[in-house]
Amino acid sequence: FITMPLVSLTVKFLGEQIHVRFEKIQEFFSSITARAQENLSGVRVVRAYAQEASEIEKFQELNREYAARNIALVKYGAAMRPLLFFFIGLGFVIIVAVGVPMAVRGEISAGDFTAFILYLQRMIWYLIALGYVVNLYQRGTASLKRFNQILETEPTIKDAPDAKEQPKIKGKIEFRDLTFAYNGTPVLQNVNLKIEEGQTVALVGKTGSGKSTLISLIPRLLDAPDDTVLIDDVPVRRFPLAQLRKAIGVVPQETFLFSNTLAENIAFGVERDSGFRIQDSGFRIQDSGLRNQNPNGKSETLNLESEIRKSAEIAGLANDIEDFPYKYEQLVGERGIALSGGQKQRTAIARAVMRNPRILILDDSLSAVDTYTEEKILNGLRDVRQNRTTLIVSHRISTVRDADLICVLEDGQIVERGTHDELIKLNGEYADLYQRQLLEEELEATD
Repeated sequence: FITMPLVSLTVKFLGEQIHVRFEKIQEFFSSITARAQENLSGVRVVRAYAQEASEIEKFQELNREYAARNIALVKYGAAMRPLLFFFIGLGFVIIVAVGVPMAVRGEISAGDFTAFILYLQRMIWYLIALGYVVNLYQRGTASLKRFNQILETEPTIKDAPDAKEQPKIKGKIEFRDLTFAYNGTPVLQNVNLKIEEGQTVALVGKTGSGKSTLISLIPRLLDAPDDTVLIDDVPVRRFPLAQLRKAIGVVPQETFLFSNTLAENIAFGVERDSGFRIQDSGFRIQDSGLRNQNPNGKSETLNLESEIRKSAEIAGLANDIEDFPYKYEQLVGERGIALSGGQKQRTAIARAVMRNPRILILDDSLSAVDTYTEEKILNGLRDVRQNRTTLIVSHRISTVRDADLICVLEDGQIVERGTHDELIKLNGEYADLYQRQLLEEELEATD
């Protein structure tokens, strides 16, 4: 038993080293996978800048470092068994060195000595197994620690303690004395704006003026101070997040598409029950439908396929889809890499329209389409905007000129507001932007 403390110390030391190193290896492996994902998603940029060789070398360097770290880990794991054997063997040597003379002198019998040796031999296998278990356990706890970090992470934005189900959202929005800052840097200052139910409001202004931040406060993608953002005269924090976001359709600046079919991407976010599903095999739908309530309160089943086609038509995407080999079953690739920028934006618009939201938010969602397609989409959205509140963020005057109210933001403040004609007469920031865009169009026409 003299060597038992040495065995315990060895197991403890090597176990800790394995745990620490395996945890760092997992973190490093995540950086390798992230690098690979970035390069695959941005393969067009890599090729455009002729950086294939450079990126391959960087990726190989990461893999060499990963291999080196694994070798260091394996050295500690491999040292466990030899050290245990050594200390156990040392114990045998000590026992033999002490026990044999005692047996010769008659202090212990030969049977007792033999039994002791056999018992110790049995215990050896348990000690060896202990080393294996400790090695495996330390790897497992390192993985479990990273997994628990994800599970235990609390969302920064969640239902407030006083949040409760509210009456069905109609779409009235109000920003009341709103001031908002990122890490102490003011982004919005003293914003006061009322948007009536069914009204279309446009936000224009220079980059960084706070337009996207303002609309992000409505679905609580960002959290505003208490009682500064209201929907139907109720502070947004009083709504459960699920109820609030189900009533809002958002088309963000940076379009994200899932690696699935066009049909699945357009129908994403629509509530589905046993009578509403899309088969994994594609756009062949059986017994599926959207369930709406008509004015008489009767259940009305709308064919899912026709609704997807209708949404695509409104978004100006239907003709493009018909040109694809597999039509609505066409896979869009990771993050929609198989589509052009304009096609991705239009897919996102179709997805928002498909939800039939009470509040529709378009955040510079027509920036990647030409003026002809833009006009086509706007014509389709005119019917959609009826009886629903719509917020449009854009740099193009042609996108916002038909809005009921246009607000011009500068340095986080609304400096001008009114209709297109009223703002032109005001001869301020909006009129200046309008004249610049007219000049650009004339120059393009001349070219």
